[in-house]
Amino acid sequence: MITYAGLFLLSAATLAFEVNLTRIFSVAQFYHFAFMIVSLALLGFGASGTFLTLFPRRSAERSRRSMKTRDPARSLTWLGWGFALTAVGSYVLTLYVPFDSFRIAHDWRQGAVLALHYVALATPFFCSGTAVGLLLTAQPGRANRTYAANLAGSAAGCLLAVVAPSLVGGEGTILVSAALGILSALTFQLPQTRNTQHVARSTQYGTRNTLHAPRFTFHASRFAPLASRLIQAILILILILAALRLPTSLEIKLSPYKSLSYALLYPDAELIFRRWNGFSRVDVVRSASIRSLPGHGFLCLGQPPPQLGLTVDGDDLSPISHVEPGFTSVAFTDCLLTTLPYRLRPQAHTLVLEPRGGFDVLVALAEGARAVTAVEAHPLIVEAVRAQGAWAGDLYDDPRVTVVEEEGRAYTRRTLERYEVIVLSLIAPQRTVTSGAYTLAEDYRYTVQAFTDYLARLDEGGLLVVARWLQVPPSESIRAFALAVEAVERSGGNPRTSIVALRSYQQMLLLVRRGAFTEEELAAVRAFAATRAFDLVYLPGIRPDEVNRYNVLPEPDYYRACVGLLEAVDRGAWYRAYPFDVEPPDDDRPFFGHFFKWRQAPDVLAMAGHTWQPFGGAGYFVLLALLALSLIAAGVLILLPLAVRGRAGVGRGGQLGAVLGYFALLGLAYLCVEIPLLQRFILFLGHPAYAMATVLFALLLFSGLGSLFSRRVSLWLVLILLPALVGGYALGLPPLFEATLAMPLWGRAIVTVAALAPAGLLMGMPFPKGVALLEGRAPACIAWAWGVNGAVSVVASILAALLALSFGLSTVLVIGAACYVVAFVTARAIRIPPRGDGPPPPVR
Repeated sequence: MITYAGLFLLSAATLAFEVNLTRIFSVAQFYHFAFMIVSLALLGFGASGTFLTLFPRRSAERSRRSMKTRDPARSLTWLGWGFALTAVGSYVLTLYVPFDSFRIAHDWRQGAVLALHYVALATPFFCSGTAVGLLLTAQPGRANRTYAANLAGSAAGCLLAVVAPSLVGGEGTILVSAALGILSALTFQLPQTRNTQHVARSTQYGTRNTLHAPRFTFHASRFAPLASRLIQAILILILILAALRLPTSLEIKLSPYKSLSYALLYPDAELIFRRWNGFSRVDVVRSASIRSLPGHGFLCLGQPPPQLGLTVDGDDLSPISHVEPGFTSVAFTDCLLTTLPYRLRPQAHTLVLEPRGGFDVLVALAEGARAVTAVEAHPLIVEAVRAQGAWAGDLYDDPRVTVVEEEGRAYTRRTLERYEVIVLSLIAPQRTVTSGAYTLAEDYRYTVQAFTDYLARLDEGGLLVVARWLQVPPSESIRAFALAVEAVERSGGNPRTSIVALRSYQQMLLLVRRGAFTEEELAAVRAFAATRAFDLVYLPGIRPDEVNRYNVLPEPDYYRACVGLLEAVDRGAWYRAYPFDVEPPDDDRPFFGHFFKWRQAPDVLAMAGHTWQPFGGAGYFVLLALLALSLIAAGVLILLPLAVRGRAGVGRGGQLGAVLGYFALLGLAYLCVEIPLLQRFILFLGHPAYAMATVLFALLLFSGLGSLFSRRVSLWLVLILLPALVGGYALGLPPLFEATLAMPLWGRAIVTVAALAPAGLLMGMPFPKGVALLEGRAPACIAWAWGVNGAVSVVASILAALLALSFGLSTVLVIGAACYVVAFVTARAIRIPPRGDGPPPPVR
């Protein structure tokens, strides 16, 4: 039991470290880099299985054959220490040998740095993976307990990764993970200590002259383990204290291309607020040079007030404007695109979704809104704005403002109130579409179902307000227009008469009315645009001569795209013919920032090395390159034992393909279920961190329980029930969310755990059952099977992301179910003869 407790602690430390790495690199670099570096670092798990297969004398196999061999607990102790030291060391390496993602297409040295990061960050996972593989090979008869301890510890580590950053920050969580690694080493050492003390007692009293031995003779062998444990306990205490008072030398070093890095370059820049929570970091910087008026008109000469800059994970700067408490008007708002809805709906009852620094709340109040409900899912943002107090007009404490800390989709589904204006705040910065900056990011605020929910919360004649950035050729603004068209049609309206679009030199504004715009309202829109030099893009009855007047483009591309979309007889054909993928996202493919089409490939590749964009092209190619690297690395790790040692000891009877296929399919299937479930439940639980914590906790915990009880259940029954259950999620989750999305967060968390518990139980059984299949028949295959499973899991995580982008989350779930079906067929093909005489024992 002590060994399993140590494995539990080491697994918790490993998952907390893994999850926290994604947070740290999302702050230090960008999402693509975080995803890439952590995914490939996880190949350390696969490398551990390959190592144990190539060097069986290093494994615990010999400890099964002879009692004279070294206790595997000693190796486990060193692996716990190895994880702790390499976790801190690899993090420090990434700080002081930084990778520049923008220069990789220009500077070959960045490729070398990236490779160095891969190797360094893979080492902690190699240590923890080797510990699991060592126990699997040493005690194959107890593989279910080993796997259960590993999964249960990982579930605990998932919760730790959410809780710890709020207490010690992301950097401090690295030290907490290392402290847990040392604690696991201390736990692994307990059996050794007992054995050493027993030997010492035997040496002291086991001779004929025991009674005459000096009673107070000093024996170093008795006190050395105690001293070692004391030193480890002191180191744990030092790491925890260091996490609470983080040294400056361990602070994250931001990419120079992040918004916060730019803001801090101003001579008078001062960081006045910084907080971590379980899923991000919020900073506020003060500088006289920070100025932001999004959607400003050409003819408006007014200047913005003094502003602070609020960033999330060091990027996406949002202004916090200086106003007097209780203000009723601000001169500069007259020149903004987002002023228009309040001119059409004076004294509007307004809902603002995710206002960040509160700029859209300020505009609503300045333009006379009688009441504003600000729904902000990020509690640290609300804290940061409130911390500015009277300087920011006590914006979130204004009696006209009601602040709700909740995700917007959940709120619009739960509330019974109706609004005259609903504003979907633009919180993403302007970036070129070819950078693919948001390719991987799920955004459930911009799906057809989301827009339909917003329209359902409007009064008759109410306005949904959506602003997006302009890009040439038009991309994100046209996709938002397509979303509005689809949502209006689903709500029973006519998009030709219910949508207005106009643009400044940076942004396009969409007004989506519940019902048809009146002639008086259309006249007001034309007058508003003309006096501020805003260009009309689309409104009912628009004439070609009314567009492209002020910010003149070579061609009226925005007007043509909107009109072409509305007039298309075959809308699907129109989407296919458009240069970018602007088809409206839905909850099954919630990737608003994914515009890639294969016809773009030549242009993207031609730009590589000639443009200052992350990775030099579309984000889709980053995933493809990552998939290629992971396939090569996984292939090497899987096939290396065969190349070095041949078939001897790595599978007999021509069953290599069956063994390889079974454990590879399990790794592929698990990730093809886990990843789409994580992405699906972001909508249901309201934030990626909540989804990750709840979904991973439920799947890992119940998988651990399933592993523990796996010997009592038939493998064939598991592999028959599991595909049916996983396939059922593809069909059953949307109606489940529809029925329960209005519940409070704690209720939705309970529903999540209850819904995932059956799948988790079954998903934890096939691996230990497979190990039992190999026990006594080909024990040398066990470490190899562990490596195959780990290596393929990394490939599966990237492949699942690519498939979700292209085909949707439900398709990935179906593929996961199909993998379990094929695993069932493959398991039946494994007929490795046992060692010794007689037929192979049946495996249930």
